[in-house]
Amino acid sequence: MAAKYVYFFGNGSADGTTEMKSLLGGKGANLAEMTSIGLPVPPGFTITTEVCTEFYKNNNTYPASLKDEVDANIRKVEDLIGKKFGDPDNPLLLSVRSGARASMPGMMDTVLNLGLNDITVQGIIKQSGDERFAYDAYRRFVQMYSNVVMGMNGSVLEELLEQKKEEKSVHLDTDLTAEDWKDLVGKYKAKIKEVLGHEFPDEPQEQIWGAIGAVFGSWMNQRAITYRRLHNIPAEWGTAVNIQAMVFGNMGNDCATGVAFTRDPSTGENYFYGEYLVNAQGEDVVAGIRTPQPINRAKHKEGDLPSMEEVLPECYQQLAQIRDILEKHYKDMQDIEFTIEKGKLYMLQTRNGKRTSRASIKIAVDMVKEGLIDEKTAVLRVSPDQLDKLLHPSLDPNAPRTVIAKGLPASPGAASGSVVFTADEAEAAAKLGLKVILVRVETSPEDIHGMNAAQGILTARGGMTSHAAVVARGMGKCCVAGCGEIKVDYAANEFSVNGTTVSKGDTITLDGSTGEVMLGQVSTVPPQLTGDFKTIMEWVDVYRKLGVRANADTPKDARTAREFGAEGIGLTRTEHMFFEADRIAAVREMILAEDVDGRKKALAKILPMQKGDFIGIFREMKDLPVTIRLLDPPLHEFLPQEEKDIEALSQTMGVSVEKLKHKVDYLHEFNPMLGHRGCRLGVTFPEIYDMQVQAIMEAACELNKNEGFTIVPEIMIPLVAVLEELAGIKANAVRICDEVIEQYGVKVKYHIGTMIELPRAALVADEIAREAEFFSFGTNDLTQTTFGLSRDDAGKFLPFYVEMGILKEDPFVSIDQSGVGQLVKIGCEKGRSTRPDLKIGICGEHGGDPASVIFCHKVGLDYVSCSPFRVPIARLAAAHAALQEDQGSDLTDRTA
Repeated sequence: MAAKYVYFFGNGSADGTTEMKSLLGGKGANLAEMTSIGLPVPPGFTITTEVCTEFYKNNNTYPASLKDEVDANIRKVEDLIGKKFGDPDNPLLLSVRSGARASMPGMMDTVLNLGLNDITVQGIIKQSGDERFAYDAYRRFVQMYSNVVMGMNGSVLEELLEQKKEEKSVHLDTDLTAEDWKDLVGKYKAKIKEVLGHEFPDEPQEQIWGAIGAVFGSWMNQRAITYRRLHNIPAEWGTAVNIQAMVFGNMGNDCATGVAFTRDPSTGENYFYGEYLVNAQGEDVVAGIRTPQPINRAKHKEGDLPSMEEVLPECYQQLAQIRDILEKHYKDMQDIEFTIEKGKLYMLQTRNGKRTSRASIKIAVDMVKEGLIDEKTAVLRVSPDQLDKLLHPSLDPNAPRTVIAKGLPASPGAASGSVVFTADEAEAAAKLGLKVILVRVETSPEDIHGMNAAQGILTARGGMTSHAAVVARGMGKCCVAGCGEIKVDYAANEFSVNGTTVSKGDTITLDGSTGEVMLGQVSTVPPQLTGDFKTIMEWVDVYRKLGVRANADTPKDARTAREFGAEGIGLTRTEHMFFEADRIAAVREMILAEDVDGRKKALAKILPMQKGDFIGIFREMKDLPVTIRLLDPPLHEFLPQEEKDIEALSQTMGVSVEKLKHKVDYLHEFNPMLGHRGCRLGVTFPEIYDMQVQAIMEAACELNKNEGFTIVPEIMIPLVAVLEELAGIKANAVRICDEVIEQYGVKVKYHIGTMIELPRAALVADEIAREAEFFSFGTNDLTQTTFGLSRDDAGKFLPFYVEMGILKEDPFVSIDQSGVGQLVKIGCEKGRSTRPDLKIGICGEHGGDPASVIFCHKVGLDYVSCSPFRVPIARLAAAHAALQEDQGSDLTDRTA
């Protein structure tokens, strides 16, 4: 049986279903589904993603049977519509649109009104009785096709259009006449031949295959590649092509086109949210060339143009009914596109709508209350990556602010940064670590890389469903759109508003929740996580199996971690405490001491300070487990390296410059990451670890005795490679712990374990587990030592590895599951073969990366530990891992 490459939909039946997204793409699958459930969808067909794969595999050629399948399906559309493709008297016009498995708004190409030429346009005039409409459709087709298919810069023809409007002294496209459009079509074609050196194609069959090729080609355009990289969409998925009979929103005042969301994608509020334009085609709404109108009266503001509910009430009521049907059917918020032709409503698309993190949580919780979904589904609806956007500060409502303009609150959040005017400038600045606000008249898909790099986006044109708004919401970026007060001057690198000029490099602040644009930087306040967030996190904790702790070095960090739901501390780095101003002198005295007694004398000064640190952290965690890593970095890090700093320290400590230089030179290492650090310090300078263990146990015993705390300290020995290192240090630690417990006369349990951060330690984990009572994988160093990479230097080339596809992701961001991950798996299995009750966690930066958390769940770790602000993200990722494991679904599926 020959492969089937084309799937038809129309007249209430369809070859495909919504479950076929991987084959038909999201748009094709949902067009088929809407047709099947009886919604008014123009008939058409979908060319599958398999053709895209074959197209790129076989040097941009199609399967042999494809042309016959496409022709047969065009005939089916012709039969349903009663028109014929290419017919001079009764022509069928088609739209050609992309449709990938994952939603990629605006990233790939579309061609409308396909099939028009100098002959068929006369047929359209006969059909419609409207010469102006026919030539408007024709000029749109020539503009779009020349850009998308022929590769001509769109601004060239746009300039001719602007000249025509100037010549006619009009401001809007809708003010031009049939003769104007007819004249422009001729000028467009002449300009295309002049610029490209060949004629615009008139043959409809040539047009359709050019458009199909352009859509498949757009899968590999730069903006689509960038979007896929940002959203982790595999290149091998490919795109489908959707070909449909055209319906027209630009045939007069009983026609319209619009975009809507079944709920507010910014806030999640349950009301019908959208925009439309009378007498327009789809791109007019999102392009921002004309100001769109609200679809309903609910959010109608003074000064707004009339809503669709008022202008086209019957169509609005039908659309509102379809909204309810779609939500009940898909059980999720939908992003829909529609066209009204001569008072008849048609649905052109539905898909799960992009939404902000706050909206995602509200919609999930509300849908549980409404009985549409259950708690498990609600938890799976919220992406761990989305939570990151919620966990950042918002503008302080009491802070002074100088508001210079107000636009549409297109995507919530707060952002401050230096103004830039191009996407390339935004990306370049971000690479230097600078925070910028991208200011554009309007954004286009080509700006995707700059939008991702910027802190926020400000546009002069465009509505709440414009490209800038939709993409910013999907990225979780703050966006103020349609700020018509600002006049952007790209040539001068500035914008002006009400007598104020803001130049490139000036700092502004955006409030994406109110649409305000402010001069300077406005102070922020920490996030308030209550209400729906609290509800969803309560459900998260019911379903996850993996524990979540935090990396915290201070009582303040510990308090934040606890507020975010951490179940303990998985890593306290004691070296950070050594750098405090009140103790660095004693640390340096210890390093410069000539003998053990001198070192002990200096350490005695540090002991009460360390003990105070641990008391503060233990008190904040209130009986939850706290894992404290003994000193890890090499000693030279605590001494100055620059000449002037050495001289200053010499005067402060009363030590000669020569002695200091000698010590600095003596401690210098060519590769300190693999040098005299971690447990190697504990072996050669045992008095350092002795002091730290004493401080930990005295803090625990004191809180137990005086405040009734049940502290169970977990003392972690870093960088162990061989059993004997751990055995010697542990024996010493046990002796000190027992002495302190006896001295205080209390009963305090403690555990002594190790970090597994060297490949050898993972491979001999069964031996190490004889002494270690717990393992914590330090995946930062384990990644360095497995790859032979320096994390501090790899940033110079790792981005290129990811860009070139050598590595799928930066291994310091998301755990390398096939390499480093296998060492973790081996370490777990071997460790538990010796000690079945061995508690195992992870405390590298990977502990807050959703994909890494899911991996940790799979290999059976007991907990992950991450920065305090990523604790909710790790909790949610752990719940996703457990729920999707129960469902047997793909943990990496992104087809929503």
